Amino acid sequence: MSHLSSSGPSPTNPDSESPHGALFLVLHYLPLRELLAFQSVSRIFCDAISSDPSLWREITVQPPLSSKLSDEALLGISSRAEGTLRSLTLIDCVKISDDGLLTVVEQNPEITKLFVPGCLHLTADGMVEVVKRLHDRKGNVDQLRLRLYGLCNIKKDHLDVLNSFLCKDGSRSKSLMPSFYGSNHSSGSINNDDGRPIDVDMCPICRSVRLVFDCTRDKCRKMEQRWIECRGCFFCIARCEDCGGCIDPDHVCHSESACKHLLCIDCWLQLPKCDTCNRPYCKGHNSFVGPTTGFICQECADGDFLRNVPEAGF
Repeated sequence: MSHLSSSGPSPTNPDSESPHGALFLVLHYLPLRELLAFQSVSRIFCDAISSDPSLWREITVQPPLSSKLSDEALLGISSRAEGTLRSLTLIDCVKISDDGLLTVVEQNPEITKLFVPGCLHLTADGMVEVVKRLHDRKGNVDQLRLRLYGLCNIKKDHLDVLNSFLCKDGSRSKSLMPSFYGSNHSSGSINNDDGRPIDVDMCPICRSVRLVFDCTRDKCRKMEQRWIECRGCFFCIARCEDCGGCIDPDHVCHSESACKHLLCIDCWLQLPKCDTCNRPYCKGHNSFVGPTTGFICQECADGDFLRNVPEAGF
């Protein structure tokens, strides 16, 4: 019996064996949440991750981590880059303050990408100070790209100061690049790095600093005056959720979809409709549509259910 027990496999200590080298290559492709979780796998991974600045040069924080990220936590994460942070994307990080972001930027003057959509505690004055500090440290910020969608109380004066730093030399032409509705109007969308120095502009209609969109319609683009007239923020120019084109004000009331997004008449006609209310879902919500041509939208389905529920007697 003693011979059998001694010949059995012995338990393996995960910290006593080195992981395959390919696993360390994978670390560079992991999102922040998974990268932090990987540290708890073993002491070897913990040491490798925490001591490699190259893993922390591009930091993206998005839900569900966003709501938990504080100034102290951001400073702790960014400090692992040891001053070599290049890209910082903070999506809906409502606890991050101007002082916290400024501290991170001062320790990482080589930042060229700073996206802060939906960070409600950041201010326009704070972002101007961030850009000024970067300019003072580097001498120029021509390569810096800012995304400020959702920043509160940003005015023309703030925008003018930011553009004076960002839009010098050849970068000015990039600031005039067209911006189309549909790909970057959501704070959850981070794939809006279209090369422009800054995402917001002053709406030519309401004169507010917001995301400003150009029309995608060929007929508008061919008519210069028409293209100028249908350029504006979403509050001033109604736009189709699917194609991003402008919608005639007379047709807005007839362009609503089952998901409450607006659709132009061309896109509206091409989409399958609810069998009850004759409204389509936009392409972003077409997962609600079944494999068959006919379907019942959620609003109509809920209405039918409530009508079939017997009234409670009192």
